[in-house]
Parts: sequence; C-alpha cells; structure tokens
Amino acid sequence: MAERSLAPRTGNRDDAEGYGGVTLVDEMSGPQRAAVILLVLGEDHGRPIWQEFDDEEIRIITRAMAELGTVDADEVERLMLDFVGKLSSAGAVTGSFDRTISLLEKILPQDQVALIMEEIRGPAGRNMWQKLGNIDAVVLANFLKNEYPQTIAVILSKIRADHAANVLRNLPNELSIDVVSRMLRMEAVQKEALDHIENTLRTEFVSTLTQTRRRDPHEMMAEIFNGFDRQTEMRFLSALDASNQDAAARIRALMFTFEDLSKLDPAGLQTLMRQVDKDTLARALKGANEDMRKFFYSAMSTRAAKTMQDDIQSLGPLRLKEVDEAQTKMVTLTKELADKGEIILSKGNSEDELVY
Repeated sequence: MAERSLAPRTGNRDDAEGYGGVTLVDEMSGPQRAAVILLVLGEDHGRPIWQEFDDEEIRIITRAMAELGTVDADEVERLMLDFVGKLSSAGAVTGSFDRTISLLEKILPQDQVALIMEEIRGPAGRNMWQKLGNIDAVVLANFLKNEYPQTIAVILSKIRADHAANVLRNLPNELSIDVVSRMLRMEAVQKEALDHIENTLRTEFVSTLTQTRRRDPHEMMAEIFNGFDRQTEMRFLSALDASNQDAAARIRALMFTFEDLSKLDPAGLQTLMRQVDKDTLARALKGANEDMRKFFYSAMSTRAAKTMQDDIQSLGPLRLKEVDEAQTKMVTLTKELADKGEIILSKGNSEDELVY
C-alpha cells in the first residue's frame, strides 16, 4: 500500500451563504438547519435536545452554529414552518439503532440486515478516539504503519495509554521508535489538522473496518455448524474430512460446542449455572458423558447435585433432538454471557481466548 497522508488539504470551503452574506434556508446543510432550530429554542427549551447528542454530534452542530452567519427573520420563519410541517404530517420521528433494525427486518433478509447494521455501528465509542480505543491493536497498527510518523504520534497521543502501547508494539521497530521520539517532542496540534485526521480516520478506516475484517469463511461456517443438530454436523464434517481435511480441521477449531463448556473457569461456570434453566440443564446433561456431568456437579452442593441426578433419571428416555436442543440453548446462553463480558470463553489455550 502506498504511503499516504492524513494531513489536511487546503482549498475553498463551500458554504450556505446567499447574497449579502445572509444564509438561505434552501442552501443550508442538515447541521446548519439543526443549529438554527436550537438557537431559536434557546437554553431552556433546547437543553433536553442537546442532552441526547453524543460528543461527535455536538461537535458537528456547534461548528455549524459558529459558522452560520446571519439568518434573517423570514428565513428563520420558513425553516421553522417547514420543520413543524414535517412533524405534523408524519408525527414525531425518532431514529435509533434498534428502530432501524426493526424497519429493515421487515424489508430485507435478516443476514443482509445484520451486515448493514454492523457496518453502520462500527466499533463502540461515543467519539472517534474512543472508537479507536476499541479496535484491535494489531488491526490499528497495520493501518497506521503506512502513515507519516508525525500523524501516528498525534493519533496515539489521543487514545488510551495502554492501547497506544499495544499499537506501538505491533508497529515496525524503526517506525515505532520514530513515533515515540515525535510524541516526546510533540507540540499542540492545530484544531483544523486534528479535525481532518479525525474525519479521514472515520471515512477511510473506521467506517470500512467491518468490511476489511469481515469474517474468514471458516469462521462463518463454524457459526453455521454450531447451529446444526449433532447428526447433521457429523455428516457435513465427515464429508469435509474426505474432501478437504484442512478446512474441516479449521472449522472444528473455531466451533464452540457443548463439550467446550468444560473449559469454563470456576467463576464462569458459576455464572452460567445461575442463569441456566434447571430443566434445560437436566436435559442437556441427560445426553452428556460422565466427565461433563461431573464437571457441572462440581459447581453444585452435594444436595443440589443429588437432586439434579434424580431429575435426570426422572426424565426417562429422550430423543436425541431434545438433548441437542437443550445443549444448544446452553451454548447460546454462554455466548450471550460472554458478549456481555460476564464470562470468558476459551479453547483451553490462555494465549488464544475465544470471546464471542
């Protein structure tokens, strides 16, 4: 990849000013219209609206407000009438991530909706620097290694120290030393340059991160295989073993199965036990091997373990499908708890944690 610069480019700035320096409604951008409305609402009426904005939205609107110029009374009236007219004709409208998903799911296939919304959401964080702090250090280092050292120094100075340290470790040695030297000598960065770096990161990196890191096909197939019942899973894996052993091995390594629950640490196991329905646990253990049963019994008191054994015995014969469904429920619950950060999933290698 050719070296590029995130340094700001100069040029004439388009604005929305009409004749005589007066801003015209027809030429206003969305942030400018919002700025006018908030100015009209003033401090008391506008406060609840301001409190709903995140840091990035506040920055965009305040900049538009500061650069707004003169808007005469007629233009303000036109804007307010247009605004009120749209509200009264359509009712109050609130856009949110959840409402957008709900709407799209009624129009598009579910997998397409998931992909679209994942790309929109991007890494978590209320502003760009928080988002960068949630991006894997290796991924961020691979992107930054083609930037100028001074630009990298500016970016690393804006993110958490521990995350900056991990990024530096993953940069080429000579480049990382240069970046450290520049960070030590760095003076205040002009706001225009910082804004440009932030905007470029947003458009060139964060907004496309999901596409660039989009899953390995083996990861996708592992997720699909996790949804199979055991007989279907074995049928496909056996077929893959015959035609592509490497692919089958990679899929097996990426799959998280009921048996992998035995790799939970004691705290994680206790968390799962508090959340799982006792009937589901009994049905799942009905079809489990003795080692798996002992693993779960170890998290119970002697009395509770004896009660669970009695419950399993009282179930009588179960269809394999019922057992698979119960075990799948437990795996799904475990992944949900891992997503919330309440437990950590691992394949047993402390250096290769699998967090879903």
